[in-house]
Amino acid sequence: MRMSAMLSLLICAGVSSAQAPTFNKDVAPILFAQCATCHRPGEAAPFALLKYEDAKKRGKLIAQVTQSKQMPPWKADKSDFAFRNERRLSEAQIATLQKWVAAGMVEGDKNDLPPAPTFASEWALGKPDLVVKMPKAFKVPAEGKDIYRNFAIALNLNDDKWVRAVDFRPSASSVVHHTLFFLDTTGTAAKKEADSGQVGSSGAMGGFRVPKGGLGGLGSLTGSGGGQPGSLGGWALGAQARSLPDGLAWKLPKGSDLILSTHFHPSGKAEMEASTIALYFSDKPPTKRFTGLQLPIAFGFAAGIDIPAGKKDFSIEDSFVLPVDVKAFGISAHAHYIAKTFNVTATLPDKKTKTLLKISDWDFGWQEQYRFQDYVDLPKGTKIDAKITYDNSADNPRNPTNPPRRVRWGKESTDEMGSITLSVIAAQEPEFSELQKGYQQHLIAAIRKFGGKK
Repeated sequence: MRMSAMLSLLICAGVSSAQAPTFNKDVAPILFAQCATCHRPGEAAPFALLKYEDAKKRGKLIAQVTQSKQMPPWKADKSDFAFRNERRLSEAQIATLQKWVAAGMVEGDKNDLPPAPTFASEWALGKPDLVVKMPKAFKVPAEGKDIYRNFAIALNLNDDKWVRAVDFRPSASSVVHHTLFFLDTTGTAAKKEADSGQVGSSGAMGGFRVPKGGLGGLGSLTGSGGGQPGSLGGWALGAQARSLPDGLAWKLPKGSDLILSTHFHPSGKAEMEASTIALYFSDKPPTKRFTGLQLPIAFGFAAGIDIPAGKKDFSIEDSFVLPVDVKAFGISAHAHYIAKTFNVTATLPDKKTKTLLKISDWDFGWQEQYRFQDYVDLPKGTKIDAKITYDNSADNPRNPTNPPRRVRWGKESTDEMGSITLSVIAAQEPEFSELQKGYQQHLIAAIRKFGGKK
């Protein structure tokens, strides 16, 4: 039902002033709990929603975007396992906002207003242990092809650290598609940037050493670090910072430089980008190692993404059978503009099937990193199935080309990718190496199969 029709029905139904919700009693608790994390000064949202005047000014917009479930941004459908920090509004909360707007957006008794939320820091996870920023801004031109650039930031650490969380803030979010965080203990990336006399350096990961498996083998990277240059995860449009579960951490060797491997997408306006990164340290080394199982592997590189113009129901799939018992703690999805749905299931040894993640309306602008409420136990022999569908027709409002054109796998935003990453630990720590070995065999098999088709 359209917004105007909904309001008309509510008004015709006779929402009396006595029945009508008020901002102080009914609306503020919803906005404070579900919206204020982003809708406050200094955050990414374009306006604050901490005061009555702010909400009233945009009341009709609030009613419209919450009814359509465009806001709060939460793309995951209900599944068999609850996620932490879910922002989805209940149907009752959505109805309250509709009624408040229909009845004239009454402020109500000031004594009913709950305290506004307080935040320990400008950062969502609280005060960081270390904040660093690109020493020089990089100019992103208004037009042209996508740009891949690596930026070295000296951390100047005299001791090894363990990182439990990373938060990231681009200064020009309209042009930053995603950033991967890497560590370089050799100084190679910084030297390359200095020798060039430019801001940042080009090339695959800046030409410095990346752990075995590299970007394509993202699932083989462990959280232990192993004393080698490694990954600290990454950020993509719409992602919210998440802390690792207790007992897990990335190793950050002393003397390391932090490398931001950033993908820029020109927006039509020249921008200057100087990213800021917040690091949160763990008080002690991790007790367990973790890894990501990416399906299809390498962001869909070997999945055969080649989508004809006008094709509405193209899909890719991948499966992996767990070689050991695991505990899953998170899941994320990645694709570009024309992806439509994600469906990830776990078929247990007893043949029962559980949904781990389902997205019915993918949006390139909101690539969440979902954390399960509790560890999800997945026994040995469980089959993980991932399916991603794409709509390359003119009927897809998010299709970036008009008329549609053939789309293949590629790094440009108007190309396509597709994968999910299931973050897991081995239920029995000594079996972690067996888990890694099993996934690496799957990766090699997929690459060989893809090579045989070419």
